[in-house]
Amino acid sequence: MIYHTHTLPNGLRIIVKPEKSEVVYCGAVINVGSRDELENELGMAHFVEHLLFKGTTKRSARQIINQIENVGGEINAFTSKEETVVYAAVPKQFLVSTISLIADIVQNSTFPADEFIKEKKVIIDEIESYNDNPSELIFDDFENILYQNQPLGHFILGTKRSISRFTPKDVQKFHKRNYTAERIVFFATGDVEMDKVIRSVESNFILLPSECPKNQLFTNANYGNSPNNIVLNKHTHQTHIAIGTLCFNLFYSERMAMYLLNNLLGGPSMGSRLNLSLREKYGLVYSVESVFQPFTDNGLWLVYYACAKHDATFCSDLIYSELKKLKQKAISDLALKNYKKQLAGQMTISSENRENMAISLGKSYLRYGQVDSLDDIRKKIDSITAEKLLEIANLVFCEDNFLVLQYE
Repeated sequence: MIYHTHTLPNGLRIIVKPEKSEVVYCGAVINVGSRDELENELGMAHFVEHLLFKGTTKRSARQIINQIENVGGEINAFTSKEETVVYAAVPKQFLVSTISLIADIVQNSTFPADEFIKEKKVIIDEIESYNDNPSELIFDDFENILYQNQPLGHFILGTKRSISRFTPKDVQKFHKRNYTAERIVFFATGDVEMDKVIRSVESNFILLPSECPKNQLFTNANYGNSPNNIVLNKHTHQTHIAIGTLCFNLFYSERMAMYLLNNLLGGPSMGSRLNLSLREKYGLVYSVESVFQPFTDNGLWLVYYACAKHDATFCSDLIYSELKKLKQKAISDLALKNYKKQLAGQMTISSENRENMAISLGKSYLRYGQVDSLDDIRKKIDSITAEKLLEIANLVFCEDNFLVLQYE
């Protein structure tokens, strides 16, 4: 993978990947998410992300939208546990003006009072919508229990109570504290010149302060003092269950092996072991998935499924049976070869989604200071042994460490 990097005097980093395309994807990855919130700021990172588009010292909310949409472009943003991303896709001739717009949004938002009140209602409605979707909500509840009393357990959206208490001063303090140059990577992909991107980013971001307060990193989950089998009455038609535990972080040397193990167990393929067992063989579930989510200093792994209440125990038994197989016997050479080919193929196809690729470019440079090429990734996948998968399965799939969360 050919890419170019540069660091501005204030510490803001730039990464550019040239491509033959009439469309440019560019944006800012900011090293701030829900885990950086204080106890009185739950939901603030996501709330700020919404308000960034509601007006700046230079542009009104309507002008922000028109600048992009009038040229056929798109602009968007999202917040995770550890990042906020603001990005756009535009015809290549509008690169410079789009960089100026994104810089303005990130630095100069005014958080106008009328928009402030309206956006509170929007986000509270988003929270209510989320509460009506148990297949999504259970992941948040699981993390909240797993990372009890830790910032990683915070709901990204916050709560109705926390959102209703925010003041404009609270928002401004959070923004000033976290939106600093050393926390930002600006990325761009397309038919662009590195020097042109550097000049434009520097002229628009050079006055951004470089102070970088330490993130509120997680230190100890310590959920073992709580029950590890929890049932919540959500009045759902189905029983929803999440089974999982703590896992490896983003910097774990064998994380690619964990990705492979998770993928063959319950990844997106119809041929995953859990899908073949729970759905194809017994017809017990519409879908079942396993998730490996690494963070900067920790991570989690879980299996999620929903089924009829009377099938819940049988489904769990089938899951534990598949986990036991992976712990007791190494995968055959032929099966391992096929699993590797599948994961490499999935990543190749995913790389063709230019929006996802551009965001991944920025996030990878933010976390690792480099970006692996597809060839690098394939080599890492090829180097994984059956013995390594067996070792990781025995490290992660320990039933005594499992948290089981059930909705009824």
